[in-house]
Amino acid sequence: MPDWSYHPIFKPILQKLPASFSREFIHRGMSMISSTAIGEAVIEFLGHMAPSKDLEKRLFGITFSSPVGLCGKIDPNLSGLKAFQNLGFGFIEIGPVSIRGTDKKEELYVYQEQVKGNTNISIKLSAVLKKLNSLKKKKVPLFIRIEGTFQEITQICEILQPYSDAFIINDNAFASANQFNQLRDSVSKPLIVACTAECIANAEELKQYNPNGILLEETSSHHSLIDALVALRKSFSDDLPIITTGGIKEPLDATRLLENGASLIMLDFEYIFAGPGLPKRINEVYSNRFQTEHVFVCGWIWYWLFGLAITIAGFIALFFSMTSIILPYDESFLGMMRNDIFSFNPGILSFMAHDRMTLSGTMISGGIIYMQLAKYGIQNGLHWARKAVNIGGIIGFLGILLFIGYGYFDWLHGLFWLILLPFFILGYKKSKNAMAAPSSTNLFNSRYWRMSLFGQLAFVILGFSLALGGVVISVIGASNVFVPTDLSYLCLTPEAINEFNEKLIPVIAHDRAGFGSALLSVGLLVLMLALWGIREGEGWVWWTFTIGAIPAFLSGIITHFIINYTVFIHLLPAYIAVALYLIGVIFTAPFLLKRTR
Repeated sequence: MPDWSYHPIFKPILQKLPASFSREFIHRGMSMISSTAIGEAVIEFLGHMAPSKDLEKRLFGITFSSPVGLCGKIDPNLSGLKAFQNLGFGFIEIGPVSIRGTDKKEELYVYQEQVKGNTNISIKLSAVLKKLNSLKKKKVPLFIRIEGTFQEITQICEILQPYSDAFIINDNAFASANQFNQLRDSVSKPLIVACTAECIANAEELKQYNPNGILLEETSSHHSLIDALVALRKSFSDDLPIITTGGIKEPLDATRLLENGASLIMLDFEYIFAGPGLPKRINEVYSNRFQTEHVFVCGWIWYWLFGLAITIAGFIALFFSMTSIILPYDESFLGMMRNDIFSFNPGILSFMAHDRMTLSGTMISGGIIYMQLAKYGIQNGLHWARKAVNIGGIIGFLGILLFIGYGYFDWLHGLFWLILLPFFILGYKKSKNAMAAPSSTNLFNSRYWRMSLFGQLAFVILGFSLALGGVVISVIGASNVFVPTDLSYLCLTPEAINEFNEKLIPVIAHDRAGFGSALLSVGLLVLMLALWGIREGEGWVWWTFTIGAIPAFLSGIITHFIINYTVFIHLLPAYIAVALYLIGVIFTAPFLLKRTR
């Protein structure tokens, strides 16, 4: 559930429902999706969550892909454990865990973006074991928080050692430092002592424990947490891992903690209101702090030329569709001249021109998007941009198989693909070093950021709709070729067309194949650009959407009015697409065009 769906759609609905029900509904739904390899691939496709390699750090003998973790209070029943491993977190806290669990029924409610109620709920040991045993694959380190008497803590640690990477225990659980040392000698995993920011006055007592790490919990304010963190860091060596939990409402809060000495941070209830994309946003902002050597990807130029060739071909196709429409090799295949078709039914040539003009406009739009992704994305080493170009290009190339299936292989299209193929292959081979994860400057949950989520949702729907439309057009072309409004416009039946020339429908179907596959490819490009490319200050993404869509919309709508094919129901999908486009452009403009340092 990315931010672009969570904030505009689900959050307003879920906030009207009981808090516990909303949480379990989301967690169980996400975990159900995460239970299969396909579901995990869908989550990765929607969010592209993998953090930058620059964020990797090693603590407690464990490698963390990100310093951002999830507090156990968010998922006390572990109903979302499978899903949270795929949402950009570097580690997850489980618990508190006790022998018998909490007898009280959980009662939560939300008030002014704060979670109230009895949030100190512990989960029963047997229930934790059941959940951990059902976890098919452990992707991130797990920290297990333990509650109970000293004897119970010792027993739980012994049972959960195979599953845990570290144990978290409250500082008031031990009668003395000797008791803590006794536990540490019996447990092979790191022991982390948890204390509140108000207890830092007892730093000397903590030193006697000599813990493997300290967890600092926020209880009053973010500023007091930072003050306590700074004081604690002065009292202990830089090698001692210090983890904080809470006080993070937006990426700026996280960067302040990390820059003031926190080794790892955990998101608390603020995560619910900031949205599921918060760990990804923190990762991207914090990776922006690292001065990494710029990777120049020389292969971008070949992808750019690939897009340029598609754009030029689109203009050439547009010229022919506005003039002769039927080319000599079409006439050769049909065994008749264009005048013969015109004499039979002038509407056929207009109908074919409308298919070929919409194809040409889609090609020009696709070429512009390819060029923009190559120049501003792949050239700067962005992995997501290369992935988008490769997916869109491969889908486009596979469209040639549709031509063969319609019984009319257009040799000009085949020659065009042969010209494009070397550019694409060279781009693919020479851009393999484009492996960089994106960084961001978005520190705040600002009004512009919230507005951009509505625009992003519109672009995501637009891209998905275009891709789906491409599939539908290809399927229709492979079966009926015409929709009812097409036949009404032509005032003909397929039988009458076949009686006139049995090769005419394969030529029309071949045009639809070209348009369908091109629309699918461009739709996927729009979808991936919307999913992976919208970040504060990325003005090139806004210009790509804004300019790139114009040729496709102009050719797709104006053409219908030129040939007087203006049936409302036929043009309704195009009108909806334009509305989504305008919403996306308007709502993302302040965020994408913002000047950042």
